[in-house]
Amino acid sequence: MSAPDLAPVRRLAIIGCGLMGGSFALALRAAGAVRHTVGVARSERARAQALALGVVDQACADPAMAAADADVVLLAVPVAATEATLRTLAPALAPDALVMDVGSTKADVVAAARAALGQRLAQFVPAHPIAGKEKAGVEHASAALYRGCQVVLTPLPDTHPELLARAQALWAATGARVRTMTPEAHDSALAAVSHLPHLVAFAAVRAIAEQPQGAQMLALAGPGFRDFTRIAASDATVWRDILHANATQVRAQAQALRAALDAFDAALDDPARLHEMIEDASRVRRAWTPAGAPDSP
Repeated sequence: MSAPDLAPVRRLAIIGCGLMGGSFALALRAAGAVRHTVGVARSERARAQALALGVVDQACADPAMAAADADVVLLAVPVAATEATLRTLAPALAPDALVMDVGSTKADVVAAARAALGQRLAQFVPAHPIAGKEKAGVEHASAALYRGCQVVLTPLPDTHPELLARAQALWAATGARVRTMTPEAHDSALAAVSHLPHLVAFAAVRAIAEQPQGAQMLALAGPGFRDFTRIAASDATVWRDILHANATQVRAQAQALRAALDAFDAALDDPARLHEMIEDASRVRRAWTPAGAPDSP
């Protein structure tokens, strides 16, 4: 295989033409980094929207048809659908095609790729762009979605170095900052800073809503509640899959949170200790610099 081609992608296949896949296509188009984009969506309505919005040049319902002769294939499907989708694509892949995903968990995606791709495994570069919106769908896709965000690549020992370099260059072309880490380190970190916060937001809203006076309580909620629970409005299907796929790491982080809550509970009757703990947390939060969009899928 020759050195990575940083010229525009000749044919980009987006498998799952929604917010994430559509934004990748638009970002590469805006950067002049793609010549032809074909998008896959299950519904006729979504395919028509992708075409009308200029996200893709061609739309179809068949992933294998879209991937045939593509030099870059991006999977933007629910993580639970990764293995089945890769099995469908594998026979159609060109021998030098780069295949990536945008899944929010990586250990399960890597396992799916190992099971599905066979000799094509070296062509796969697992990726997680840490960006998103509460609203899904191709109509919310934006060329600016990945600008300034982090994209984590978790290459395998089998991954072809030239394809890894191409993946890094393509994500950089979207305006993202690219880093690499192991799938296990990724899943542990994201459980702490993204997956558990979503779970807490979902739980907090339910805890209020299920109380007899829940509606009255919500009517009194202000900007603090709005900001704290913003991510509770996220797509249920997406977050069901993420939390289920990364359950082990989420549970580990939940245990750490329970310990912290217990410590605060014990300090409620000790104002000096309570002040000290709040100030410690406040100091950490003030010193933190956002690394893109760590609370997004």
